Amino acid sequence: MEKSRAILSLEQQFGAELKDLDEKNLLWNPKSLESASEPWSMVDGKKVLMFCSNNYLGLTNHPEVKEAAIEAVRKYGAGSGSVRPIAGNMALHLKLEETIARFKRTEDAIYYNTGFTANSGAIPAIAGEGDLIISDELNHGSIIDGVRLTKAERAIFKHKNMDDLKRVLEETRSKTYRRIWIITDGVFSMDGDIAPLDKIYGLADQFGAHIYVDDAHGDGVLGSHGRGIVSHFNLDGKVDMEMGTFSKGFGTMGGLIATTKTIKKYLLNKSRTYLLTGSQPPAVIAASIKALEVLERDDSLVKKLWSNTKYFKGKAKELGFDTGESETPITPIMTYDESKARDLSLKLFEEGVYALPIVFPMVAKGKARIRTMIRADFSKEDLDFALEKFGKVGKELGIVK
Repeated sequence: MEKSRAILSLEQQFGAELKDLDEKNLLWNPKSLESASEPWSMVDGKKVLMFCSNNYLGLTNHPEVKEAAIEAVRKYGAGSGSVRPIAGNMALHLKLEETIARFKRTEDAIYYNTGFTANSGAIPAIAGEGDLIISDELNHGSIIDGVRLTKAERAIFKHKNMDDLKRVLEETRSKTYRRIWIITDGVFSMDGDIAPLDKIYGLADQFGAHIYVDDAHGDGVLGSHGRGIVSHFNLDGKVDMEMGTFSKGFGTMGGLIATTKTIKKYLLNKSRTYLLTGSQPPAVIAASIKALEVLERDDSLVKKLWSNTKYFKGKAKELGFDTGESETPITPIMTYDESKARDLSLKLFEEGVYALPIVFPMVAKGKARIRTMIRADFSKEDLDFALEKFGKVGKELGIVK
């Protein structure tokens, strides 16, 4: 009886919190993807234009990428059966890290199971007592969690504000730190704006700080052949640690940190999420290698992505929509009002466009939007279809005239 009452108490507690979230329209109820993540996908039994996937280049469906995964299963099986430090360090993992380093033009690279575990594992390994971390106020949650796991001192600078970053650096100049890390997203996932990495580098160089940049949404999008933000700003070899992910532009799964041989070896020995997580299966690794090889030899997908992005942004603005501060394929359709964002999403789905609302606490109150994600594999007809539906529903809801 005592145990039953305890279980009931938990049900009541968590149930009340869920009810509160539901009443505030903050409850996630994800729909079910029932096909490959293609431009036109099956979602909850309905064929819709997929406008909320991070599959920027469509590489999840590239024939060479899929074939590489299939062949890896035939040769290596479905999994390694171990963590990498013991018996799960397959030759494929080493080849992937060599390919990442070549693609990113760094000395070496380390591969993690996800972008989240890269940040939550690498940041606590490189920063500790006696260090200072200076973080952009809008950094991703995985960075925030990674920073919280350290014993380093912490400071925040206003979003992309170089005067404020300089202020923090100047105010801490009188203290003696073992290391100072400036940590920033490369592309900010809610607004689609780009960190001024060139200016951050200039300040880091001036004050003797190190840079850790999370380029999850820049991989496959920015720079030469989609090499990312470091390439975009011509800073090859000048950024200490460039973190990225395969689950977006590269179309597969996993996190990466492109860095020096010394820092890689240090992470291999100090990063818990690397040391204590089962290694990714061969199919994922082989597909990831192939995705990078496709981009190395051909940048047509990256060019098509940007062509589609320019077209959609321009036409959306012509319709009267506010696309915020976006500089990338992440294109917010600002509603500001939370209920309008949700209504817009629901009506768009009815019309055949799957695009999700982003509301508080993912963004500040009064900054609600539909976050659209442009892809290289959209045709002009796909984009025109979406624009027509946005225009129709936007007028019905009074978002545009």
